[in-house]
Amino acid sequence: MKDFAKILIYALKYKTYAGLNILFNILSVIFDLLSLLFFIPFLNLLFNEPSVVTTKPTFSFTKEFFQDYFNYTLSSFIQENDKVQALLYVCFAVGVLFFLKNLCRYLGMYFIGVIRNGVIRDIRKDIYYKLLALPLSFYSEERKGDILARITNDVQEIEWSILSSLEMIFREPLAIILSIATMIVINPSLTIFSLILLPISGLVIGRLGKSLKRSSSRAQQQMGELLSNVEETLTGLRIIKAFNAENASKQKFDTINENYNKHSLKMTRKRDLASPLSEFLGSMVMIVLVYYGGSLVLQDDTHFSGGEFIGYIIIFGKLIAPVKAFTTAYSNVQKGAASADRINMIMQAENHITEVENLHIFNQFIDKIEYKNVSFAYGTELVLRNINFTIEKGKTIALVGESGGGKSTLADLLPRFYDVTDGELLIDGKNVKHASLKSVRSLMGVVTQESILFNDTIFNNIAFGIDATKEQVMEAAKIANAHQFIVELENGYETNIGDRGGKLSGGQRQRISIARAVLKNPPILILDEATSALDTESEKLVQDALFNLMKNRTSVVIAHRLSTIQHADEILVLVKGEIVERGTHNELLNKNGVYKKLSDLQTFAS
Repeated sequence: MKDFAKILIYALKYKTYAGLNILFNILSVIFDLLSLLFFIPFLNLLFNEPSVVTTKPTFSFTKEFFQDYFNYTLSSFIQENDKVQALLYVCFAVGVLFFLKNLCRYLGMYFIGVIRNGVIRDIRKDIYYKLLALPLSFYSEERKGDILARITNDVQEIEWSILSSLEMIFREPLAIILSIATMIVINPSLTIFSLILLPISGLVIGRLGKSLKRSSSRAQQQMGELLSNVEETLTGLRIIKAFNAENASKQKFDTINENYNKHSLKMTRKRDLASPLSEFLGSMVMIVLVYYGGSLVLQDDTHFSGGEFIGYIIIFGKLIAPVKAFTTAYSNVQKGAASADRINMIMQAENHITEVENLHIFNQFIDKIEYKNVSFAYGTELVLRNINFTIEKGKTIALVGESGGGKSTLADLLPRFYDVTDGELLIDGKNVKHASLKSVRSLMGVVTQESILFNDTIFNNIAFGIDATKEQVMEAAKIANAHQFIVELENGYETNIGDRGGKLSGGQRQRISIARAVLKNPPILILDEATSALDTESEKLVQDALFNLMKNRTSVVIAHRLSTIQHADEILVLVKGEIVERGTHNELLNKNGVYKKLSDLQTFAS
C-alpha cells in the first residue's frame, strides 16, 4: 500500500475537489438510507405492527421517537385518506430521495473526475521531466521500450486500477459505516452477528489481491519487453529485410507475445474472480443472517417486528454492494500497485549529475579547458585512465584512435553528459561539477556522428532550443551548405522531415545538424565525426565551412578520417582509454608510431 500512498500524494493539490466529492458522497449515502428507512414504518402499518399511533410522541433523540413520530404522521395521513394514498405518498417521497441520491452521486463522480485526470496528467509530466533530467548512463541500462511502457501502459493502469478506486476511499467506507450504524440502531445483536461473518470473506479477498499484484507485475514486465521488441524492429527494419530475417523476428515476437498473453490471462482470471467471489461470500452471510434474524422475529420476547426485519435485510443487502465494491477496488489497487512500483523505479532513479550549492555561472569562455588526471568508468569497467591535456581558447584538439578507445566518452565529459570518476575537468579554472549545468552546456555546440533530428519542420530543427528569426536560420543553413537543398523542397524551411529526419538523405540530415550548431554560435564546438555521413562533394563544402566556423572557436574534433584533422593544433591518439601519442599531424607522422600506422592504413584503403 506504500505505492498507493505515493500516488495519493498527487491528489493533495486537489483538496477542494476531494472535499466536494466527500460532501456529495455523504449526502448520497444519507439519501439512500432514508429512502430505505421510509419503508419500515409503512411495512409495520401494512402488517398492523404496531397499532396505529394517534398521540403525538414527546421529542427525544432516540430510535423510538423517530419511529413513533413517523408512525403518528403516517397514521394521521391514513385516517384522513387511506392506505393506498399513504402508499403513493411514501413512493413519491422515496422517488424524491432516490433522485437526490443519484444527483449527489453524479456530482461526487463529477468532482472526482477532475482529481483522476489531473493526477494522471501530473504523473506523466513528472515522469517526462525525470526522463529529461536523468543522465545518459541511466539509459544504457534500460530498454527504451520498457521506459515507453511505463509512461503509457503503467500510467494508464494506474488510472484504471488505482484512481478509479479513489471512490473506494471517499464513498464506500461512508456507505459501510452509515449502514452499519443504522443496522445497530435497528437491532444491535443481529448486527454484531453479521459483523463476525464479514471479515472472513474480507480475508479471502485480501489473499486473492496479493496474488493479483504478483501476476500484474509479471504481465507489465512482459509488455515492456514486447514494446522493446517492436521498437527494435522498427529501428532495424532495413537490416531485417536485407538479411531475410523476417521469420526469426516473427519467432522472437511470437515468443514474447505468447508470454505476455499467458501472464495477462492469469492476471485477468484472478481479477475477474474477485467480484463473483465476494458476491458469493456476501450471499452466504446473507443466508445465515436471514435464518438468525427470522428466528428473532418468530420469538415474541425480542420485540423485533417483521417490518423492521425486512428493512434490516434491505439495508444489509445494500451494505453488500459497497463491501463488494471495496473488495473489487482493493484487487484493482493491488493490480495497479505493480504499475506504481515500476513507475517509482524511474521516479526514484538516482541522478548522478547533480548540482551543488553556490553554483558558478559561466557567462562566457575566457581562457582554457583542462583535463587533470581524468579517469572514467562505466560501472566497474575503466574506460579512460589518467587523461591530462589543455585546450587553449581558439585552439582545435583532435581525438583519434581505434573504435572503443574512449574518444566519444572523453568529449561527452565536457558538457557533463557523464561526470568524471576521478580527477578534475576545468573550464577557466572552474570545476564543471561546481558550475551550473545550463551555463556549462550553453557554452557548447554539439554535432554527433548520428544525426539527431526530430519529427518537425526543418526550421524548428535548426532553431531547436533557440528563439531565432528566419534570416538567422537561413544564414546558418548557408554556412552548413544546407540552404540550397532546403529551398528546393516543396515547402522549403517549413518542410516536415519525418521521424528522425527519415525524409532526407544522410548527408542532408547531417548538414541540418551542423546548421543547428552554427546557429547556436557557441564558443566551444564538439564535432563527433561531423562529416562522416556526407558524400565527397558535400564533405568538402561543409569541411570548408567548419574550418571557417572553427577559426575563432575552441574545438574538440573526433575523427576517423585523418585527412579532416590535419590542421588541428594538437592531435591526441587514444588507445584503450589512454593517450599514447600527442602532437601535430606532421610531428606524429615523424614519430612513426600508432598515428603513422593509422595514416598508412587509410592511405592504403583509399
